[in-house]
Amino acid sequence: MPDNANSHNNGTKRYPPELKERAVRMVFETIEKSGERQGAVSRIARQLGIGDQSLRNWVAQAEIDRGTKAGLTTEERRRIVELEKENRELRRANEILKSAAAFFGAELDRRSSR
Repeated sequence: MPDNANSHNNGTKRYPPELKERAVRMVFETIEKSGERQGAVSRIARQLGIGDQSLRNWVAQAEIDRGTKAGLTTEERRRIVELEKENRELRRANEILKSAAAFFGAELDRRSSR
């Protein structure tokens, strides 16, 4: 099932990116119009049928991405995931090379002791 489908994945719902963007935009517009943050997220989450906490998380991440709140941006998070994957691959390759070196080293020792 596609990542952006409304499905259960590890106990969490997945929402389409368009819905996330719309919801976050609505929260910022509501706060801008009313001048109050209190209740904006809950109200919009109810209107759109999404979880309060999901919307709070999206708004917080949007604030980080805009530079109005401290934290890792979406791009930085994506890059960390990418680097961690690359690191795992390099460690695996290194282990393979160590095993191959040990094998060929033992083979050379065996041949030279004849």
